[in-house]
Parts: sequence; C-alpha cells; structure tokens
Amino acid sequence: MTTPEGTRGSGDPPVFDTAFRDDLHRLFVWRRDVRGFRRAPLPEGALERLLGLASLSPSVGLSEPWRFVIVESETARGAVRASFKACNADALKTQTDERASIYARLKLAGLDDAPCQFAVFTDHATVQGHGLGRATMPETVDYSAVMAIHTIWLAARAEGLGLGWVSILDPGRIAEILDVPPGWTFIGYFCLGYPSGDHRTPELEREGWDARATPATRILTR
Repeated sequence: MTTPEGTRGSGDPPVFDTAFRDDLHRLFVWRRDVRGFRRAPLPEGALERLLGLASLSPSVGLSEPWRFVIVESETARGAVRASFKACNADALKTQTDERASIYARLKLAGLDDAPCQFAVFTDHATVQGHGLGRATMPETVDYSAVMAIHTIWLAARAEGLGLGWVSILDPGRIAEILDVPPGWTFIGYFCLGYPSGDHRTPELEREGWDARATPATRILTR
C-alpha cells in the first residue's frame, strides 16, 4: 500500500488558507453515519487509497495497531448480518414503550446494500512502538484505531462516499466469523459506498431519537 506523495520527509509546511478551512468545516458538518447505500461499486482503488490515508492517523507510541479485515465472501457477510439481526432484536426488547416505536423504525445498518464491508481490530500484542505510552493506559491502542476510522470517515466523505458504523454486533462472534488471531480486539464493523441520499440533519435527529447538544454544555473549566 503506498503512502500519498508529499506526506513524509522535510520541507516547508503547507499553508491552509481561509477557503481550505471553510471547505474543511463543511466536510465536518456533512459527515454522516450512513445507513442507506446505493449498490454501485466503489471506484477502482478507492478502498486501498482510504486505508492508506488511515495509516497517517496518530497512534500511541507510533504503534499503528489497527488491523483491517475486508469482508467479501457472501458466507461471512451473511453470518455478520445474522449476528446483527439477533443483537438488534435483543436491543429492541430493552427499549421503553416510548422509545421502542422509534427504535423499531430506525435503519441501523447498511449490510444489505453496501458494496464494501470491512472490520477493524486492534493488535494489542504488536511490538511496534515498543509499548511507549501504553503502560498506564493500554486502552490507547484501541483509541488509536478509532482515530484511523475517523480519518477514513472524513476522507470517504470528501470523495462522495459514505461510511456506516455497525455497532449492534457480538464482538466475539464477529472475531469467530472472520477468523482473526486470538489477540486481536474487535473495534467495529463498517459499510462503505455511495449514500442513497444526503441530508443536512442526521437521521437520528430527523427521526426524533435525540438531538445534538451545544458545545458549551460539554466543556468544563477548572
């Protein structure tokens, strides 16, 4: 997998002007957790390009602990879909009467239509990074993988693609289905493709599940 040209080595740092910052802000605003996909295939090399960009993400001690498993076989996809359906049915039972009707109509996965699907794991046994930064907070290995996922999320949106995180799954079952090494930790399962529609307001807000909080309510000063 190649590293994008100009990302390594020395030289003058780039200048990001106001127009670029405005575009970056629009990218953040329009990032979505996509559930509805068109079945059109990804452009040639798109997945490899996005995973290459993910490798530029920060990681604790330069450990790069993320491991990507591309899921192509119908057998594996069918087993993942079955896990989702079972977990989703159990989750529905936990909802109150008030929330159950909303939950039942939410589209929570794009497993039927997304042309590309992959899982992300972390390798806690990796020797890369020599354990730097992990002695007191070993969970930073998992946080590093989430940073890589977020990089893919934004890069995909910039190319007109959507990413959806399928979190209603049994981690042990997914590791079993994908036959990964026993030391790997499941972080998430993802659907990637062209969105079937775009909305300025996220789906969970449109459906009345909840609303974004204002940033000030999430900031403390000490």
